Amino acid sequence: MSQILTPTALTRRHPVPPGEFTYEPSERRVRGTIGEHTVVESASPVLVWEPDQAVPGYVYPRADVHTELLTPTEAPAHGRHAGVRAWYDLELDGVTYPALAFEYGVAGLEDYVGIDWFRRTEPGVEHWYEEAEEVFRHPRDPYKRIDSLQSNRHVEVFIGGVKVADTRVPVLLFETRLPARYYIRQADVDFTHLRETTLSTTCPYKGDARYWTYENGDLVEENVVWSYPTPLASVANITDYVSFYNEIVDIVVDGEPVNRPESEFSAALAAARER
Repeated sequence: MSQILTPTALTRRHPVPPGEFTYEPSERRVRGTIGEHTVVESASPVLVWEPDQAVPGYVYPRADVHTELLTPTEAPAHGRHAGVRAWYDLELDGVTYPALAFEYGVAGLEDYVGIDWFRRTEPGVEHWYEEAEEVFRHPRDPYKRIDSLQSNRHVEVFIGGVKVADTRVPVLLFETRLPARYYIRQADVDFTHLRETTLSTTCPYKGDARYWTYENGDLVEENVVWSYPTPLASVANITDYVSFYNEIVDIVVDGEPVNRPESEFSAALAAARER
């Protein structure tokens, strides 16, 4: 049987040309609210991929944004966006939301307004909707697909040479531009050295995740294990199953080791290990 490999000489395909802005119209109706107030509602938003960013954002025609709430401001220090020519605070009910709105200095986007969203830690828009369905963390990418498939592969997971999972009934989750993830039922996972942490994250495609850190002697791998207790309906078969970052753990499938892949998470995972 051939070894399962992620060739290091190849780069995963990506719809965004390196170093360039890419944008296209969307037909989804998008709405953002703060409290009882709608601050933006548009049936003609534009999806924007900033240079070298895998996650898209939206911009909206100025007429679809409550621009009377906006006041020009200085550029924020966070630097989450490229190519911005102007920033705006949003003031609502006596509360100022700093650097919440912006305009790109990009040809073709001059008449559109963006609202800061992905990775924003400051108060901002509280709820986002595409059509009548709430979405979380960032817009859903029309070029991204997720398939979670029941499998009969024999999957073993090792951390620091210690086997922590062994199953013959995994669910394999395939997500565009990410490595395959091996989801394993909790009955097939050894939790002896796993400690649940306070970290929680939200994925617009899968739902809310909880995490565990692996601790065994001097070896500590922070938040290397996760699970979705109540995933979205499209991936319901991973409910309470556990998965591991195969960027930093060792996975063996049908007796053959799987190469540790490079992904958009690799740099952050490597930095966490060096702390």
